[in-house]
Amino acid sequence: MEKLKRIQPPLFPVGDISIPDVAEIRLDNNVPVFMLESGTEELVRIEFIFNAGYIKEYLPLLASTTNMMLREGTVHYSASELNRMIDYYGVFVHFSADRDRASAIFFCLNRHLERIIELASEILFSPVFPKEELNAMLKKRLQWFLINRAKMQNVAIDQFFESIFGKKHPYGHQVEEEDFGKISTPLLADFHAANYTPGNMSIVIAGKIPADSAAFLNRYFGGISGKHIYIEENAPVLSGRRQRKVHVDKPGMVQTAIRIGMATINKRHPDYTGLKVVDAILGGYFGSRLMRNIREEKGYTYGIRSGVTSLDKSGYLVISTETGNEHLEAAISEIYREIRLLQDEFVEKDELETVRNYMLGEMLRMFDGPFALAETFRGALDFGLDFSYYKRFSEKIRTIDPDEIKHLANTYYPVNRLYQVTAGSK
Repeated sequence: MEKLKRIQPPLFPVGDISIPDVAEIRLDNNVPVFMLESGTEELVRIEFIFNAGYIKEYLPLLASTTNMMLREGTVHYSASELNRMIDYYGVFVHFSADRDRASAIFFCLNRHLERIIELASEILFSPVFPKEELNAMLKKRLQWFLINRAKMQNVAIDQFFESIFGKKHPYGHQVEEEDFGKISTPLLADFHAANYTPGNMSIVIAGKIPADSAAFLNRYFGGISGKHIYIEENAPVLSGRRQRKVHVDKPGMVQTAIRIGMATINKRHPDYTGLKVVDAILGGYFGSRLMRNIREEKGYTYGIRSGVTSLDKSGYLVISTETGNEHLEAAISEIYREIRLLQDEFVEKDELETVRNYMLGEMLRMFDGPFALAETFRGALDFGLDFSYYKRFSEKIRTIDPDEIKHLANTYYPVNRLYQVTAGSK
């Protein structure tokens, strides 16, 4: 029997990425609304974004708990009534709060959009934060916190953020068990009144958008005004600790978690797009140098990755892995070795082309469909940017050369300034 020939399928370079236009309108109270008309399904994704993340907290857990409690009861509806309406209209709702912002996303059929906008207005601007529901939520969150606190990966990343941003900064402050007992309904109401305001808000709507959507939004959101609660804000200072190496002892663990990195630039900086390419080469995808060396060749870990993340007041780069205790020092040594190779030697053409194709392919996925479009636009909007950021990014991926990669690696990965955090048995 003749053997089947293995023939590699042809490779096709990624062409220009089609980036749609975004329509921007303003409601009567000046809230910006960004509209992305896309898709053929009768679906809409509408996201309400507030500058109400951890950076605004004066007590830990305030931002996340306020956001989570929004659907637990309002002036006119109990939590069960809200849930029944959400189920009746077939809506999927997602609430989230991160270091800089909080949001609520509603996915629904576009024929129900007016009713969902009305319901969103009630949830976002008329919550009551009932005590019984709050206590139940805090109890459940505390249980999850205690479970996750025992995991070395979580301990390592918490210590990493504290190291690079400072213990007193909201980006670096660690939640403690006693913080769960300090949250109350009046505190949530105050935080909500100060931060969930039209002046702190933007709206992104994507999908097959009904023609009267702008009128619906203006009807239910355009007349809302802030409560003018004054809270004195002192800008927190980013101040990493002097000690560059930190170990958290977790007796009995057979593996140790490793986090190596530092605070860095964010998307507003012109070097950021090039830094993302350097990160991809180092550890940003499955075929990266760190994966090939430390996972495939040495077998020190099941996986290792690097990443560059943008925050409003800063950014950070981090290399993350877990390894057996017997391989700890060798794994760390190989991480630094790969960084130095990027700093000392030029990237070969074939490797760079592979990374270009990977990154451009991932960028295509970011613009595939209305919901992906909305998330991608949000990634620029948070930094005062628009889709032109991604045009510059794709151009950088296509044109970056080995000289620039080497320069960026030396500029943004200074080995003597990187923080090294480990969590595991000594």
